[in-house]
Amino acid sequence: MLSNQDNELLTRVGPGTAMGELLRRYWMPITAVTEFEKETVRPLRLLGEDLVLYKDQAGTFGLVDRHCAHRRADLSYGFVEECGLRCNYHGWLYDEKGRCLEQPYEDTAAPQARFKDKIHINAYPVESHAGLLWAYLGPAPAPLVPNWEPFTWTNGFRQIVFADVPCNWFQGQENSIDPVHFEWMHMNWSVRLRGKTGPYSPKHIKVAFDEFEYGFVYRRIREGMNESDPLWTTGRVCLWPNALFTGNHFEWRVPVDDENTLSVTWCFSRVPKEREPYVQDRIPAWHGPVKDPYTGRWISSHIMNQDFIAWTGQGTTADRTKEHLGTSDEGIVMLRKRFLNDLDLIAQGKDPKAIIRDSEINKCVGLPVAERQALTEGLPFAQLRKHPLLGRELIDGYPFQAGQPAEVRRLFQEAMGTD
Repeated sequence: MLSNQDNELLTRVGPGTAMGELLRRYWMPITAVTEFEKETVRPLRLLGEDLVLYKDQAGTFGLVDRHCAHRRADLSYGFVEECGLRCNYHGWLYDEKGRCLEQPYEDTAAPQARFKDKIHINAYPVESHAGLLWAYLGPAPAPLVPNWEPFTWTNGFRQIVFADVPCNWFQGQENSIDPVHFEWMHMNWSVRLRGKTGPYSPKHIKVAFDEFEYGFVYRRIREGMNESDPLWTTGRVCLWPNALFTGNHFEWRVPVDDENTLSVTWCFSRVPKEREPYVQDRIPAWHGPVKDPYTGRWISSHIMNQDFIAWTGQGTTADRTKEHLGTSDEGIVMLRKRFLNDLDLIAQGKDPKAIIRDSEINKCVGLPVAERQALTEGLPFAQLRKHPLLGRELIDGYPFQAGQPAEVRRLFQEAMGTD
């Protein structure tokens, strides 16, 4: 268990908090590029700060304080100009650096005062990468947006999926290093959700956890497996500081504030060999529901929806003073200790874990991938369809979250040649 003091330390993310200062050292995915094909201004909350994301008429993205410095009007109702975002109340104009470019009345009545030069609102860098928009709220100099290896893969259909989960982010990230839950939360519970009482999934008989440069690897052996299985030799990745990487998709647990999390998934589906070369012009994005609108109950039909139930079931912020960890929770303990160590590092003015500043390294940052050959070299359609993990989507639809739009499903089938 954790002390109440350490539980507070690891879960609070607002400005001035220790974990908030740590997480601000990393780029956070906040939305998809394609979501700004039509909209130009969006309010958002990130790490306890109320902000506005906008795309001006020149195509520049800005992330600024939600309130105008003049009379605190809501800039999410402002409108974009050739350069910047203009407040709809009195016309003050701000650029992506938070500088005030125009104050229409002041510029006319007292131009010599140059009052606008004295005004600045909070603004944070935004970068576009892998179809996502990333924000950095930390101190300069900013590190590089990681160019994870799967971002460089070709011949794949990619999609980006969001969900709003009403609980603290740390519950989601601890889920990223908990292999045994897969047996019960996903396999066995899914059997029961289908109205059956068995047979249950093969049991976990051995798990192991290893730290590496960009996070932790968890490895498993279940009944019927041996130590030559890729899930033991390679494993899955708890990606630092707030993501899971399973080989064909990433899941980020982005802290909105202390009580809410934005789940962001980037998913890669390799097309069959018969469909190569495949080039995707745009990456579709969609938002999945977490509750059934008719019953008010959590949706439990898909993998990540089941995870969301586990996270929120622990409470808005889990009380870790009341838990009783077992031997399968070794990874949880390692995760917590590493975060506490990173808090000490930044207190000393040092970089925490997994910060990338070397552009050569960032050309392609490799990660452990259990199904590497199938994902990077591809499989013929007949083999892909039979693959126990990668073939599910061909038959059953998108497995990770409920609510995939029909249009995205159609694009996937078109890419795979199953339409």
